[in-house]
Order: sequence, then structure tokens, then C-alpha cells
Amino acid sequence: MKLYHTQLREWEASRHQLRQKILQEEAEQAAKKQIERKLAEGQKTFANIVLRWFKSLKDRLLLYESENEQHWQRRVYGPAAIQWLRAKTSKRKREPGSGRMVAHIKREERLDEILGCPPQLPQSPKGLYIYGSVGCGKTMLMDMFYNAAETFVSHRRRLHFHAALLEVHDRMHKLWKQQQQEKVDNGVLDSDDDNFEDSETVAFQKAVKKWLDDEKRFQEELQHTNIFDIVAESILSETAREGASLLCFDELQVVDVFTAVALSGIFTSLIKKGTIIVSTSNRAPGDLNKEKMQKEIFDKFVGQLQRHCEIVLLGSETDYRRLQEPDAKSDWKNYLWPLNEDTRRSLELRWQQMVSGGKAEMATVSVMFGRTLEVPCSCNGVARFTFEEICDRPVGAADYIALARNFHTVFITGIPVMSMRNRDKARRFITLIDELYNHRRQMICTAESSIDELFLGSEEGSLVDLESLQFETEAENVRSRRDVTVSGTVAPIGGTIEERRGIQFLLSGREELFAFQRAVSRLIEMQSSLYLDGKDCQVNHLSVQRVAVQ
Repeated sequence: MKLYHTQLREWEASRHQLRQKILQEEAEQAAKKQIERKLAEGQKTFANIVLRWFKSLKDRLLLYESENEQHWQRRVYGPAAIQWLRAKTSKRKREPGSGRMVAHIKREERLDEILGCPPQLPQSPKGLYIYGSVGCGKTMLMDMFYNAAETFVSHRRRLHFHAALLEVHDRMHKLWKQQQQEKVDNGVLDSDDDNFEDSETVAFQKAVKKWLDDEKRFQEELQHTNIFDIVAESILSETAREGASLLCFDELQVVDVFTAVALSGIFTSLIKKGTIIVSTSNRAPGDLNKEKMQKEIFDKFVGQLQRHCEIVLLGSETDYRRLQEPDAKSDWKNYLWPLNEDTRRSLELRWQQMVSGGKAEMATVSVMFGRTLEVPCSCNGVARFTFEEICDRPVGAADYIALARNFHTVFITGIPVMSMRNRDKARRFITLIDELYNHRRQMICTAESSIDELFLGSEEGSLVDLESLQFETEAENVRSRRDVTVSGTVAPIGGTIEERRGIQFLLSGREELFAFQRAVSRLIEMQSSLYLDGKDCQVNHLSVQRVAVQ
């Protein structure tokens, strides 16, 4: 693989030098024609005036003849036939930028003829796609392989689903801002008109520079059309070009349309570059996109995944995390239930032990995109929230990742039994557990029930019926209810049987129930001595980032 990257760099360097040479030649030719045209227009000789007068007379005569012809055709064929004839015979307008695109294609074909094709990518070893039930050891096996690969893989990276999607959003946002800034800068540069009163040499140099700048902007816009290729490059960075690259991706899943398109584009780009993919999931590749979102695009991605990865099912139904479950209720040090005075006192005692007499203050943590997360109570790397403060606000994975990066221990009080009636809180709680677990952080909490009964919610109902599904919208302080499957002035969301099945899968709660099984399993492991003895849960072994105290 190192030999391939060396040959590829040499080929790309030669191609770049030759391309620059060709561009310089094309720029000089274009500048020469432009200057000649400007000079010719500036020479107001008697001959030019006469030629312009004859051209104007000719145009007027042709226009008069055309109007007479149209009047005759209208009388013979009728207005409808004339309109159809014009549509068929009218010349197709040239699309903006099509000339540069044609020139770009011809230039690349010329480079291919001179330098030939790039070095052929050597066949990479197949990756792994490991799937199975909750707690069967998928992530543990992947992490063991990831750690062992340090000695023989030039560049490797491990990503969890939530962190990966946030990085994709962040990278796309930065690219968009970069494009907007370039448009502003280019507008300022383009506002300076060329001064053709300069000497012919200076005018020629300005024209060449302007042509090259326009071509550079065109190339950048062309590159930005393949945005997922750029994001894929950033995920493994330029160091991956020095040798073999490995991406370990934990909890591969499809939750919405953007996820389906983004994962397809990024993974396809990485596979084409020879990246070895090792991924874990709770579903087989063919079951990732049961909602059939962007089916055609995603099916191509699944086909590539199956060709480049060995599909391995861990068929064990045993949740090995539960084997570490404490035997007696008195052994549960961090998960305190039910909600009563005894558990409240126990939690307060744990809080005093963790803060070591320090002063608790409100703090803010930087998240991303200029956002911040308010921590109502924090001290010595320990944060404290009520359940409503951390799961009943407009927060998401980015906030929970920032929380896990800045605090080694999180206290949460008053965790209720959750059902599908408060599914938004349940989703946030699941995401919070995922991020605390992935960062090996400690959570100390009080809850209404035991972990296994935390998501039953039998009194409020377990699943949402699609027939009664309604969306509520605020319009002039009036609640208006809309059935998403009924036709109206716009096309219904569930217009076909297949679409209705997709909506029911998304909104029935099966995804939440599936994810909560994982959260329950992780919560149980987070109570074990093996987890709590990990260095990331120890105060003295963790470097907590500084937060701004209000």
C-alpha cells in the first residue's frame, strides 16, 4: 500500500504540473483574444462606422421580413401551431458554465492521453461487518482488533455513530461557510474592472490572471459538488495517504433520510480509496434501511458493503453485560431506586464525597456551531442535573458529547419510568447513556424504578398507533391538528402502502425499544466494578477541560 501511495503522489504531481502548464497556455490564448477584441472595438475608424451602419440596416431588414413571415404563418396555421413550431425550431440556450465544463473535460482527456491512467489500487483485505443482539460482544471484539492494529496499520480511527454524524454536519457547515466567504471575496475582486488604458503588456498580464482566477473558482465549485468525498477525506485525514487506513465504526444505523444518503456517500468514497471498514450493528446490512429511505442509493451502498466486508453474525442471545450485574440491591452504588428519602440522602452523600467540599457553581460548556450547554450545578469535574434539565430540553448528541468530554461524573435526579408517550425524553436519555458509556464516564442517579422496568410505561401505553398519529403545529396561537396520512392540498406523507409501512416502522416505537435494550444493558455494565475501576471514571486520572463559570 505504501508503494501505491508513493506512485499515486508522483502521478498526481506530474498531472498537476502538466495541468498548470496547459491552463497557462489557455489563459494566454484567451487573454490575447480578449485584448485584440477590446482594441478593435476601441478603434473608431470610418470603415468600422460604415460596417456597423450596414449591419444595423441588415438587422432591421431581417426583422421586418421575419415579422411579415410570422403574420403570414399566423393567418395560415393559427397561433397554436406557430407556438409549437417556435418551440421545436428555437435554438437551445447555452447553460452558464457549460463552456468551462466542456473545456475541463477535454483538458482531462488530454492529460489522460499524455500521462495515462493513475496507478491501480491494490486489492485491500476485506473488512468486517459484525451484527447481533445487545450485549453479545460486538463492540468488545472490534475494540480488541482496533487496539491490536496499532502496530501494523499506518492510520486508524474509531468512530461512534453519533460522533461521526456530528463530524459530518460540522465539516459540511464549514465547507458551506468557506463557499460563502469565497463568493464574497470573489465579488470584491471582480468589482475591479480591467483598465485597458494600461500598457498592452500589463493588460495582457491582468487578463491572464483574471482567466486563471475564474478557472480556479470553477474548479473549486466543481470539487464542492462531491461534498461527501471531501468529508470522507477529512474523516481519515491526509495521513491516511501514507499507507493502509482502517475505520472502525460502532453502532452503524439508519435513523433518517440524511443518514442514509450521508453514510452511503462517505462509506462508498472510503471503500473506493481502499479503506478497510470494520463496523458493528444490531442489524444485518439488508435490514439497516427497512424504511426504504433513498432506497436506490442505499442499496448500492449495501452491495458495496457486502462485497468488501465479511458479514459475521454473533448469534449468542446472552447479554454478557448482565453477567456483571450486582447480586443484591445494596451493591448498586450508582443507580439508586425508587424515589424516596433514603435514595435522596444516599445521592446527597455521594455528591458531597465527589465534590470534596468544593463550591458548586453554574457553568457553560461549548458545544458546536457557536452553541453552549448550561450546567446548573458543577464542581471539580462533576456535573449535576435533574432529569427534566438534561432530557426535557432541546438538546442532542452534540450536547451530551460535550458534557462527557468536560465532566468525569454526571449526577441525575428524578429519572421517571418512560413510555412512548414521552418518547422524545426517552430518545435523549438513550443518547445520553450512549455517550457517557462511550467516553467511559460515571453516572450516579436516582430513578423511579429498577433499570429493567425503566422503559415499560404500561399505564401510559407502549406503542403509538399510526391511525391516531397527529402532528401539532403552532399557528397564530391556535393548535391545529393534521393527520399526516390524509390527502389534502399537499401530498400525504403516507400516500402509498410502502410509505405507510416505513412511517409505522419509524413511529411505532420499535426503534426506541430496540435502542433502549442497548441502553439498559449498558446501564447495568456501568454499575459493575470492572467498569467503575476504569481509569476514565477516576477523578485523579482524568484531565477535565476548563469550563467558563458564570
